[in-house]
Amino acid sequence: MKVEFAQLAGRDNATVYNLERALSAIAACAADTQLIVFPETYLTGFPTAETVADVAEPLDGPAVQAIVRAARERSIAVVIGIAENHDGHFYNTTLLITGEGVALRYRKTHLWPLERGVFAPGDRYSTCLWNGVRVGLLICYDIEFPETARALGQLGADVLIVTNGNMDPYAPTHRTAITARAQENQAFAMMVNRVEEGDGGLLFAGGSALVDPFGTVLFEAGREEGQFSVELDLEQLKAARKDYFYLDDQRIKLPGEVVEYDDGTRDLLIPRH
Repeated sequence: MKVEFAQLAGRDNATVYNLERALSAIAACAADTQLIVFPETYLTGFPTAETVADVAEPLDGPAVQAIVRAARERSIAVVIGIAENHDGHFYNTTLLITGEGVALRYRKTHLWPLERGVFAPGDRYSTCLWNGVRVGLLICYDIEFPETARALGQLGADVLIVTNGNMDPYAPTHRTAITARAQENQAFAMMVNRVEEGDGGLLFAGGSALVDPFGTVLFEAGREEGQFSVELDLEQLKAARKDYFYLDDQRIKLPGEVVEYDDGTRDLLIPRH
């Protein structure tokens, strides 16, 4: 499976600018690329409590629909983040988009301190079937919590995709975390981060990476902008799980109701306290 990582700089509260760059990256994909992945909230950048109501869009809004049209034109899937407005509630959301529309939506469940008071946390983990592979989404700070990836593992995920907005000095933390999340769930993990300086002086650290189901880093970007092509050998999933499979052998399962839909999407609902 050929995937491209769009490790790009972006602008906060600047949807028109970010959307134009995203559409250019999609148009520049190689003919045999099946999926392109962008950083966290790439379409909108990071809003503040003062700007989120103006910046956030519903999933049927113009930015997402422009990505759907681009995905259809190129026969490609796109993973991209947005500040989502759902009936006046705001979420840090990542979408898996195909030419048919939104195939998977994930709302960030673990909010970084600067996001609290801006976004509400999501209430579930989700996976879907795409091109015969079960895919799950996570967002940035989520991956510092092992149970987030394990939730996707319990839902059968083969590929973990992380849209990232990680900044200095935490680049080493996420490199360690993404490697561990892949190895302990015997799944591929892809992490695509933002670069350069954002609002408030945050310096985004790059370091987008692909990790195989054994926990081996197959690709790692530097700190500069770039559109990088990587290959996933899905046969490695079988090899990693051949002699033992952690998800079968674990003694304690994460709690929560599992809901399976007719389209193959699976949710693990986070129990209410």
